Amino acid sequence: MASLSACDGGGGGEPADDEGAAARAATSSSPTVPPTPSEELGLVEGWGPDRAELERAARTVGRMRLPDLAGQVIVAEWRGTAAPVRLVRELHLGGVIAFDSNVVSAAQVKAVNTALTRQVGRKWPLFLGVDQEGGVVERMRRVATRFPTFMSAGAAGDTALTRAAYGASAEELRGLGFTVDFAPDADVTSGPGDPTIGSRSPSSSPAAVAEQVIAAATGFTDSGVLPVIKHFPGHGSVPADSHLTLPVQTKSRKDLDASDLVPFRAAVEAGLPAVMVGHLDVRAIDPRVPSSLSRKVVTGMLRDELGFEGLVVTDSLAMAGVTRGRDQGRTAVQAIRAGSDVLLMPPSPAAARAALVRAVRTGALPRRRLEQSAARQIALLTHLAGGRGAPVGSARPASRRLSAAAITVTDGSCSGRLVGDAVHAYGDTGAVGAFTSAAGRSGLTVLLRRSPPARLADARPRPERRPKEGKRAFKQRTRTWKKSEAIRLRRLGVWTDREDARLAGGTSVGFSGFHDAPVDGEVAVATDSPWVLGRVSAPTRIATYGDTPGAMDVLVQVLLGEAPAPGRLPVKVAGVARTGC
Repeated sequence: MASLSACDGGGGGEPADDEGAAARAATSSSPTVPPTPSEELGLVEGWGPDRAELERAARTVGRMRLPDLAGQVIVAEWRGTAAPVRLVRELHLGGVIAFDSNVVSAAQVKAVNTALTRQVGRKWPLFLGVDQEGGVVERMRRVATRFPTFMSAGAAGDTALTRAAYGASAEELRGLGFTVDFAPDADVTSGPGDPTIGSRSPSSSPAAVAEQVIAAATGFTDSGVLPVIKHFPGHGSVPADSHLTLPVQTKSRKDLDASDLVPFRAAVEAGLPAVMVGHLDVRAIDPRVPSSLSRKVVTGMLRDELGFEGLVVTDSLAMAGVTRGRDQGRTAVQAIRAGSDVLLMPPSPAAARAALVRAVRTGALPRRRLEQSAARQIALLTHLAGGRGAPVGSARPASRRLSAAAITVTDGSCSGRLVGDAVHAYGDTGAVGAFTSAAGRSGLTVLLRRSPPARLADARPRPERRPKEGKRAFKQRTRTWKKSEAIRLRRLGVWTDREDARLAGGTSVGFSGFHDAPVDGEVAVATDSPWVLGRVSAPTRIATYGDTPGAMDVLVQVLLGEAPAPGRLPVKVAGVARTGC
């Protein structure tokens, strides 16, 4: 296992323990008084847990069997819709993360989390996580209240509103039994060249991102849900997706300090409790080593330079940015050596656990390093325990208020009615469906393009010559087919002209959704990132930053002249008249 001891991601001969934290803790202790268990592990306060919680966690992990300790730092995905009690219990996992495929209903999700909590039998909370950012990343889309993209918070520019909105979302998650949400995004989006983050970021302004991230994360902790801000050291300015490859970050350290690192530095200063490290090749810090596996990034930058003492979580270890050409066991060990505390979604939790155990037994990884990580996790989850949660649906007013403050009109009138008595809605199907429902609630007529009847739409195939069929008979059959098809096409044209005339009676409203090409019309609506608004010719252009029921209710009110559009673009959009009304 000599190779394990050498895979510290460019850290060379640096120690695997968090020696900086240990030294800081030691200086606060009297030299004549032996350090407590938490002090021996280098655990300090200021990011959530108090000293008593840290002490209890340190004593707990000190008594764990090595295989259990190794399992405690792993959070796995699972398959099916039944509670994965056996998986968590047998590997002594810290917890699991839920995805869309694990969801049937609110009652089923709550039953799964309840079964895990009761049947696994821990004396501390399980790490029951979910990706519920709002917008395009909503694992509980069919269950919990839908929220617009996080860019809505940037457009609204109201931190009190952001805190309340994300607190309400977290209350629903807590009511479903979740203890952790992998949100909000602290990435600063660079614009339309950012293929991964986009509207998941609140803004292209580092300062605006910082204040909205702190507000949203505070809302989560208010409701007893652990927020994990992501993706350190910043995924919004790389031109590739770490799900598919290892993106290369070419910025200088000076440029990183002035942009991508600003929200993370502010979050650390605000005492936020957890950070996710992304899979990025940060050339200015540790070239060609994924940041999640780099000691120079995790311990050097995040812990030592920024002063973060809290819980560090890797991004999914099943992503191509960290799996390609790498042994999964070595990756698990390397991530812990780099300074991470939680290994998220290793391809095989059992293999990751076994690799950690082997590394400790061969001296490639100190047991103390695992104890640090497990103690941070247990102390933090214990600190946030006790939130009662709220029923599904209780956050709908908060979601709507966020959309009402965010909606932005970049072109066209800022007041008065923007559409006629009827509208023709088309484009992104999800948005059109939600808009149609909202319009119905407000009495606005929506015209949708109908499909022609099958007798006109379905073409009959050209005849093929049958065995032993004479040439004359085949030609006659072909002429009949051609005549029939010509009649069908003429009738289809007449039907289509009438349908177009019917739709022309309504104001045309085109909806562009996530990664959609621009959809034009008399009114153009962007329901995800707003950059598409600069590529249309519509006289009226509106950004809603979401296609939720609340966002569509607000859009209808603005179109009818019954509500203002107070939001302002939080990113630069070329080709629009203004940033807002």
